[in-house]
Order: sequence, then structure tokens, then C-alpha cells
Amino acid sequence: MKITYALLHAYGMGGTIRTVINQANAMAEAGHEVRIASVIRRRDTPQFPVDPRVHMVTLTDLRGRPAPPAPPDGRAARLLARLLGRGRTVLSPGDRPGTEVPVGEAAKATFTREVEDGFLAFLRTLETDVLVTTRPGLNLMSARHGPRHIVRVAQDHMHLGRYKPAVREAILADYPKLDAVVSLTRQDEAEYRRALGDRVRTAQIPNPLHTLDVPRTDHEAKVVAAAGRLTKQKGFDLLIEAFARVVERHPDWTLRIYGSGPQEKRLRTLIHRRHLYNHVFLMGAARNLDAELAQASIYALSSRFEGFAMVVLEALNCGLPLVSFDCPTGPREVIRDGDNGLLVPPEDVDALGAALCRLIEDRALRRRLGAAAVGTAAEYGPAQIRARWEALFAELLNARSDRMGDRPPGSRLSV
Repeated sequence: MKITYALLHAYGMGGTIRTVINQANAMAEAGHEVRIASVIRRRDTPQFPVDPRVHMVTLTDLRGRPAPPAPPDGRAARLLARLLGRGRTVLSPGDRPGTEVPVGEAAKATFTREVEDGFLAFLRTLETDVLVTTRPGLNLMSARHGPRHIVRVAQDHMHLGRYKPAVREAILADYPKLDAVVSLTRQDEAEYRRALGDRVRTAQIPNPLHTLDVPRTDHEAKVVAAAGRLTKQKGFDLLIEAFARVVERHPDWTLRIYGSGPQEKRLRTLIHRRHLYNHVFLMGAARNLDAELAQASIYALSSRFEGFAMVVLEALNCGLPLVSFDCPTGPREVIRDGDNGLLVPPEDVDALGAALCRLIEDRALRRRLGAAAVGTAAEYGPAQIRARWEALFAELLNARSDRMGDRPPGSRLSV
């Protein structure tokens, strides 16, 4: 089977990039012909391991060029669009805003006319069995312009309810032109099914772990770990406030937060204001997160909302019991309260601190939840998730062949 994955920036950092590369690696290991198309490229080498059997292609090489500024919104955006439409601008294609991706898409600024044209040119000459696109902007262009003779699958790494009105409107209008929309969580698949009805096949397939063979905690270290982009969404400000409550009762415990991002300065200020500089540490990006997680005894998830927090699975795989806000939409899909972790009400700082203290004070509970965590993680191994994708692709390819009449009667693709 020939499978092409399209990522906005396959050479960057981030959960979507990491998990799509994991999927591509698993498919290549199973013998499929796999390609990753990086719509833009700003770095020389990928930040995550890519199987040598996966072919990497770059559509628009932006190395050495500055990232575009955020696009204007509201009235300014409408005025700019009118000026562009009348040709009253001397902007180059690399600076000119694209027209395919709606305002409100998180990467709208990256989708310049040059970037959109590069992806559209790629679609026109694409020869593959299956194309998997991985964010709304790419999904929409695949739906509108992707070759009809290939299977086109949109993968949603966030969830429908979080998209801004213009993005949601485009999704509802154009996603039915695709062969399938795949969500990470059952909750989001149900939302897509309600919104799109039977106009397109929907499915739920979670992200896979890159491996089940990782170091595991012995639950002895007096360390709580957290990881993710340092953004408001991840709620590390809430976690720091919660940990201030923990320190009052357990001053010998520390919190390590792995990751980088725009909130770093603000979080450092909060740490100093709360006098937690000996207790809370911003560790930066981890090159080997599994090894770092194994040095902790508890994992804390403080997100205000999630698509599907991959780091939750990674923490479970290392045997860490989790304490998490029961936020929309991902944690409850994986964390079973009292079994492999503890769930507390969303953004309830006091409850988060109390749950952390409960695990700190009960090593036997940590070990029991941690053992269940490893069992949960085993359900998300690369082979298990790969089999679900293979079954979906085979179903869609068979349906496409039946509609187009390009296969002898009685023949079926199987995995």
C-alpha cells in the first residue's frame, strides 16, 4: 500500500509531528511504501526519529527566511483581502496571505500564497493509494483539490468544538468531499458524526506510542513531572499554583516541567512570585522524554483542553500514575479515575493539589495505579494502532474501487 502523510512542518517540534512520524514509521516497518510530505521546511533535520524506509519530501523550503507575522483579523483582514483582490499590493507570494485556509486556523500565518500553491501543485501530481492530511488547512485543501482517484483521509489532532467559526463552517462544507475523517477520541468522533451525519465516513483511532519498551519508574523519587508546549492551553500556571499547595505539606518534593514555548517568561515570573524556585523547575525540551519520566513518581496533566494528550500515554507507559484535570476532551478517554490515575474537576487548583498530595502520601496507591497504567499503555502500542489504520485504509480503498469500477468482481484488498 502506498501511503502519504502531509504535515505542515515535519521538521518541527510538537505532538502532531511526533505522532504522525510514529504512524509513518509503524507503517513502513509493516512493509508499506510510506512518504511524509513536509509542506514547509525551516530546519535541516527532523526533530524526531524517522525510519530510513520513510521517504521525506519538502514542498516549500523556507530555511533562512523569517516566519511570517500573525495575520490581521476582523476589519483589517477584510480590508487587506480587498486590496489583494484588486492587485494593489507589491507583496511577493511568500508574503501574500493565502486564500484557501480560513482566518482562525491556528497556522493561518504560515499558509501564505506561496505555501498554498506549493501544496496544491503537489496534490495535482500526487500518485499514492492513501493521502492523510493532519490539520484543518491541509484537510480543506485536500477535500477541495485532492485527486478523486486516491483515498483522502483527514486526521484531526484537536477537536471540532475548539475551532473558530470560519474554520468550523469550512469543515462542515468541505469535509464531506473526503473519504474519511478520523478523530483521536470517541467524544470527538461522536461530535463529527452529529455535525456531518452520513455525508462522510467517520472513525476514531488514537495516536500510537512509538514503542512499549521504555524505562519505568520505581516510584521512589520525590518528583512530579509534566511536559508540553509552554502555552496557556497546557495550564502550567494552574499546575504551579497547585504545587504551591503541595509544597506547604511536602517541601521535599519537586515539580519538573519539560518543554518550551511562549509562556516561559510568564511561568518563571510566577515561580519566583510564589517563592517556588527551589521546588518548581522548567527543564526545557527533553530529547529523551521517556528517560526523564522514569525519574519521576507522578505525572500531572493541567491542560485547559486537549485533543489527545500523547504525553499521557507516554507517562502511563513509564508506569506513572496520573493526576489530571477532567478537561475537554482527551484525558477521560485514557485515565480511569481510581484505576490508573486520579481525575479532578477542570481548572480546580485546590483539587489538583489535593490529589497530588494523596498520591505523594500513599506509595502503595502510586504503585497500584502505576501497574494499571502500564497495562493501559499496552493498548496503544504501534502494532495495535497500525492494525486499526490498515483496516480503515483497506475498507476505504475497497469502497473507492467499487465506486470507480476499476477492480475485477470479487477481488478485495485485505490487510
